[in-house]
Amino acid sequence: MSSTKKTEPRKPMPASRRSFLKRGVVLAALAAAGARPASPQEPEDPKRRTDYVPEEEVPKDRVLRDPWTGEMMRDEEGNLVVDWTGTPQWETYRRNARAIGGDRYGRVEKDTRLYGARSRYVTTYRRGFDGGSGFGFSGTPCAPTTTKTYFYSLQSPVDAQLGGITPNGLHFADEHGEVPDIDPREHRLTIFGMVDRPLTLTMDDLMNLPSVSRHHTVECNSDGETGHLRSQPWATAGHCFPELSCSEWTGVPLSALFDMVGVKRGAKWFYASAADEYNQTWAVPLWKGMDDAMVAYGQNGEPVRPEQGFPIRLLLPGFQGTMNIKRLRRIRVTDEVTMLHRMYAEANQKTNSIRWFKMEMPPQSCILRPSGGQQLSRRGFQEIRGIAWSGGGKITKVEVTVDGGRTWKEAQLQLPIHSKAHTRFTFPWAWNGEEVVIASRCTDETGATQPTTPEAARIRGLDVQTFKTTVVQRNNIPQPWGIDRNGRVTNAIFSI
Repeated sequence: MSSTKKTEPRKPMPASRRSFLKRGVVLAALAAAGARPASPQEPEDPKRRTDYVPEEEVPKDRVLRDPWTGEMMRDEEGNLVVDWTGTPQWETYRRNARAIGGDRYGRVEKDTRLYGARSRYVTTYRRGFDGGSGFGFSGTPCAPTTTKTYFYSLQSPVDAQLGGITPNGLHFADEHGEVPDIDPREHRLTIFGMVDRPLTLTMDDLMNLPSVSRHHTVECNSDGETGHLRSQPWATAGHCFPELSCSEWTGVPLSALFDMVGVKRGAKWFYASAADEYNQTWAVPLWKGMDDAMVAYGQNGEPVRPEQGFPIRLLLPGFQGTMNIKRLRRIRVTDEVTMLHRMYAEANQKTNSIRWFKMEMPPQSCILRPSGGQQLSRRGFQEIRGIAWSGGGKITKVEVTVDGGRTWKEAQLQLPIHSKAHTRFTFPWAWNGEEVVIASRCTDETGATQPTTPEAARIRGLDVQTFKTTVVQRNNIPQPWGIDRNGRVTNAIFSI
């Protein structure tokens, strides 16, 4: 046994004492230098600072204005809130910064202090795609674009994602027209139908209710379908899974709202509809509303953006994205279901049967590094990285193959693991410079595992060749990548 005396951990110093001692050190240093410290009652004259601009010299066109009153915004001290981008004062600052620090300084063109911006060396962007046909509306004004298809679907570049959360500015978005400008003060959510106490809530009402924050994916029903893009040899992970994103959502559990209104016995469904005519109305099983559904007003720490449904959206974790109604306005509880919009189904060609009300997204996974469009620069150690997700719950296992599917080895899951959210995985691998096909497959907590191409074809009653040439939604076969001897990575779809 060691004879070393065990020392007790030092207790944290009270904040008030720390501040007092710190101020004492500063005073002692000033006294030693023969300086007289400024009194708390004698604030420094701001006009002596080089960065201070008197209010009369502020360019009024750069002052932020209240969106409702139009008045110039002021902070708590009464100072004007200004975006200095492009002003003479900002250009003077940039010239002085370059003169003192050199060419690496004074290059910031935009004043990002009010709201941050990414580095100019980061150029990740969303792609525009309309998913085929049917998204264009006659007479609908379209924003300018260089793409040859309508820009109604904004595809997320999942191949560039470094963590489990998708940045708000890169979250995929589907719209059937222009995003409306909604005043949150005027927005209302009404819950009615088979309830004891119909209720209409303002945004303040919702914000005052008990809230939750949870990580969940939103994924379009057509994400991962084996259509035009996913079948191309040049396809990247972003082309294969363009309508998939994961966020931390904050809001009110729908079950709490249902408890407030008192759902009547016999109710089985609820209809959710939006505040704008372009959006959709969907029938949702009542059990989902009582489970993990949410009325979300926050996304990744900020209010939900307009393209994601500001001021509130319905969040149905694990269900197809189109059912997550944006700009949620009405919820009607009922005991019947009506084909209000599109009720996606799955057909089995062999049995000539159709399965209706297929809403839950299946388990999926994808290696993001190395993946399509990338290049291995050297032989030897490579950390294979990717994400897995499932509408059925938590990911419990991810396996990786580096020999075209002949053998599979378990990958390391990165904690924490959230239900119906991106789960990161890694797998150590040494590339010997030979041609190889790599892929991943995952299993969720329900026991569901990604099927191989022959297995998926059999499930849908198709022969393999027909399956390969058929556009299949919810196609969750493994996504393989081929690596040639030069380290070039290309799409190897259907090889596993």
